[in-house]
Amino acid sequence: MDFNSVIGHEEIKRRLISEADNGKVAHAIMLCGPEGNGAMAIALAYARYLLCKSDEKHDGNVCGKCSSCAMTDKLQHPDLHFAFPIYKLYSAPKPTYCDDFLKEWRGMLLQSPHFGYEEWAAECDAQNHQLMIYADESDNLNRKLGLKSSQGGYKVVIVWLPEKMHEACANKLLKLLEEPPHKTVFILVSEEPDKVIQTIRSRTQMVSVPRLPIEAIEQILTEQNGILPAEAKRIARHTAGNMVAAQRTIRDNSEAELFFELFVSLMRLSYMRKVKEMKQWSDKVASLGRERQKNFLAYCQRMIRENFIYNFHSPELNYMNESEADFAVKFAPFINERNVIGIMEELAVAQRHIEQNVNPKMVFFDFSLKMIVLIKNR
Repeated sequence: MDFNSVIGHEEIKRRLISEADNGKVAHAIMLCGPEGNGAMAIALAYARYLLCKSDEKHDGNVCGKCSSCAMTDKLQHPDLHFAFPIYKLYSAPKPTYCDDFLKEWRGMLLQSPHFGYEEWAAECDAQNHQLMIYADESDNLNRKLGLKSSQGGYKVVIVWLPEKMHEACANKLLKLLEEPPHKTVFILVSEEPDKVIQTIRSRTQMVSVPRLPIEAIEQILTEQNGILPAEAKRIARHTAGNMVAAQRTIRDNSEAELFFELFVSLMRLSYMRKVKEMKQWSDKVASLGRERQKNFLAYCQRMIRENFIYNFHSPELNYMNESEADFAVKFAPFINERNVIGIMEELAVAQRHIEQNVNPKMVFFDFSLKMIVLIKNR
């Protein structure tokens, strides 16, 4: 991954390249912005640019020939280190490090730098484990960075989702940032920088990475994924600059169909007040697994918004597929200014409860019962 392969963000790329070329490299930067903004691609490109040993690199182009480039291409450079959320493989006192998951991590990055927490959790087979960067990881990094650079140049540490750091880990990392080893660069990639402790934020150069242009995502989908232009345009507009969400949309067509069926079923059962069947519906959704449950609630929120907007008869504002649009013809009148806020609030509450590990059967059955009242409020 080099800067020429990074989609968009021209200003950020020029800035980082200029700082590297002029020897004004910040010891720590935080690339922050929403999921799917391409920040990890920027981090990898910047790391490759810093680690390239050739004097021939210029305008963001690395030589691609030196031993450093060859190792970085495989993400096996001895001076390139990663920290990312993991789960404990072993019982105490034996610690679990990110190194234990490097095979899966490298495999995912080499496939695509555009992924989210959900994809990584599936790749590392987290199942119901909550992923975290543990305190032991800072000790591990400290040991690695205490060694002399293998290639005599920079040492680069990429920390993905620093907001997932354990408090003890964050405090230990802070000490490294306050007194960084010689020619060591920390690149933090954060989706929720407000959740990173303030003392770490204050010691990093914050770089805001906005969402990708819709046109850029549309182009990638047609050229790299073979998606038809009309469908690529719909996906790009629907995912609103989130490349991860765009790839999920392509990959999860079957899941989208399932979510649509579950949404339609809930609305019909709520309207008909079939409580027994609603209980069965809740049990079915509860069996999906926590990440898919959160995805389903996000899908429900989108469908409520789309059906509310449908009532304004402005097709250019709606981003629904054919099945969803057909359902909206009769369903949209049930979503109006008297109940749309209440429904969205209940969906947000349900999503928060799922994230807090509340029993999903209780969460979804409670939500379905509330929909009986809300859906009738026309």
